[in-house]
This record gives sequence, C-alpha cells and structure tokens, in this order.
Amino acid sequence: MTRRPDPALCAAKPSASRGRLHAEPESANRTPFQRDRDRIIHCGAFRRLKHKTQVFVEHEGDYYRTRLTHSLEVAQVARTLARSLGLDEDLAEAVALAHDLGHTPFGHTGEDALAERMAPFGGFDHNAQALKIVTRIEQRYADFDGLNLTWETLEGIAKHNGPLLPGVGADRSGLPYAIADYDARHDLELHTHASAEAQTAALSDDIAYNTHDLDDGLRAGLFTVEEARTLPLVGEAWAEVDARWPGLDPLRAQSEALRRVFGMMVADVTAESGARLARLGASCMAEVQAAPEPVIAFSSGMRAAISALRRFLMARMYRHWRVARMRRKAATVVSDLFAIFSEEPHLMPPDWSAAARAAGAGGAAERARVIADYIAGMTDRFALQEHKVLTDPQARA
Repeated sequence: MTRRPDPALCAAKPSASRGRLHAEPESANRTPFQRDRDRIIHCGAFRRLKHKTQVFVEHEGDYYRTRLTHSLEVAQVARTLARSLGLDEDLAEAVALAHDLGHTPFGHTGEDALAERMAPFGGFDHNAQALKIVTRIEQRYADFDGLNLTWETLEGIAKHNGPLLPGVGADRSGLPYAIADYDARHDLELHTHASAEAQTAALSDDIAYNTHDLDDGLRAGLFTVEEARTLPLVGEAWAEVDARWPGLDPLRAQSEALRRVFGMMVADVTAESGARLARLGASCMAEVQAAPEPVIAFSSGMRAAISALRRFLMARMYRHWRVARMRRKAATVVSDLFAIFSEEPHLMPPDWSAAARAAGAGGAAERARVIADYIAGMTDRFALQEHKVLTDPQARA
C-alpha cells in the first residue's frame, strides 16, 4: 500500500531554525518561534497598533477595527489553520502578529501619502517598514537594534505577498529599500516562497479583513444588508441564518451570517491547502519554499467569490463619499507633516531631530527615511495632534 505523504513533514522545525543575525543563547522554556512571538507582542510598535485604523479614522468611532484588533484576529486564524495542517503554530502566529507593524497612521491612505512623498527617495512600503522596525527601529536590547527575530519569522514578514525576486542574481533595484538593505546583511532568499506557516499568516490576513470589513461597513451604514446579501458566500450564509432563526434580531443575524462566511473561508483554505501539501509530498520546509506555486491557498471557486466581495467593498465602502472625505483629510495630514519636517527637521522631538541631522550627512534620501520612520510610527490621534500643533496658530505647542 502506498503511504500518503504527511503534510506536517514540511512544517518549520524550531530545532532546525536558521537562527538569528546576532547569536543568542536558547531559552530553556520557549522555542525560538515562541520567543519571536513574545518579542513582537511586547514591542512598542505592536502597542501603537491600538490607535492605528484600518479604514476609518480613529476619532470617528471606537467600535471599528484597529490594526491591533485586526492583527489579533489574523493571529487567531493563523493558529487555527496551522494546527489543522500540522504546521508550527507559533511561527504562523508570530508572522501574523508582525505583518502590520509597518503601517502608517490612517491605514492605506497614510501609506499612499507617505509613498508619494518618498517616491524620490526610494519609496515607502508597509511590509518593508515592518521588517525595518523589527531589525533596526525597535531599540529594547543592549546587544543589538531591532528584535533579533529568527530567519524564518523575518522571511515571513518580507515575503508577505510572495517571492520578491524572479530568481537568484536578478536585478534588485526594484526592491523596497528596507528589504534590500536587510537582505544585503542577512540573505532572506527573496526569490523563493516563504514557509507554509508564513503563507498561512498571509491567507489569514485575507480571511480576517474580508469579513471584518463587511461587518464594519454594515455597522457604519455604508451599504445595506440587502445589498450585501447579493454577494456569493454572504447570501448563502444569511439564508442559512434566516432558515434556522426566523425573525432573529438584525445585529445577531449579521453576526451569525458573517461568522459563517468566515468559517467557509477557513474550511476552504484548510481543504485546498491540505490537498496541495499532499500533492507536493514535501519532506522539508525547503521543498515548500522551492515549490512552483504557493501551498497555502484558496480554491479557484473561493477566489472567484472573494474577488466579487472585494469589488463590492471597493465600490461601496472604500470609495464611499464618507470614507473618501476622511481619506482626503488623512492624506493631507501625512503629506503636510512630511513637508514640514523636511523643511525644518528641528521641529521633530530631539532624538528624531538628531537622527535626521546625522542621516543628512549621507544625503537627502537618508534624511527623508528618518522623517518617514517618525511619521510612520505615529498613531492616528498623535498625527492629528502634531498636525494641529504645527498648522493651527491657536493650538498650544
């Protein structure tokens, strides 16, 4: 009888980790990936996610998801999927918790505004910024900058959207600066796929934001239940709730329906990924990384359903006039702050001002990157406060 390949054979093994850039003694109580997870949770950038928003500007309401609540939801899904597939749960969770550390205030709007300002200086990318935070910006340890995470966690952060290079020796000029800078010191093999655990974290991100953006959009009144029910998955889930609990309170019905949408996505990824891993028959993590396609994925049918959902959210939520107004204000805040600090770096706090002056010796691009780091680390409320102090004559400094 032919023995069926065990998908768990390709899981990342803590005992076989490729280690850290700076050698450290191993913990007696935690695996290397557990230590990574704990370091991420305790870092300052993770705490600030509490006051960084997804779609809505923070002061518009306290109910809507923040980057922190989103990251926790992604981590929960990643652990569930990893457990179902026999992968290392701690590595999947660590990558999930770190994936949004590099986000600017005001979500993708702030990122777009900062990227526009940074275009002459190498650009700005939140995935690259997350890598920079955990390898340079966080300063909590005596022996090194950053968190000194394992190679596997850093690989997962850098390759959140898949391989970054078509092959070894390819031109690296198009890489985000922060990723190219770190990769030159510590090769992350950017031409390959990430581990199955990191791929799991990336798909968990999709599952989480697809469902919670529906929830937030409905609660904000940006579209109606009747409109949402025209969507694949959503209509099926709501019909099931109606049949089981006729006349259920609308908010409870919404929660029950979206919980089912969530479950459908998780079940689909579990089935499709289990089949891909079994077909590949990988006996180690390296074979997953070298595979011609991702091993953690949605089925073709689920991808089509999610594409329809994303088109709906783009038209009815992300481009809604109320959201567009907030996006306009947020972009102005970020753009203005960059212009002000570029002209007068001494208006930043002393440590950042000193860093900008020191970086200036290396050229305008180096100074601009320090200013971008300062702005990217701001919470929504702090960015609004800084903008008001610097632009409103009646505001107290």
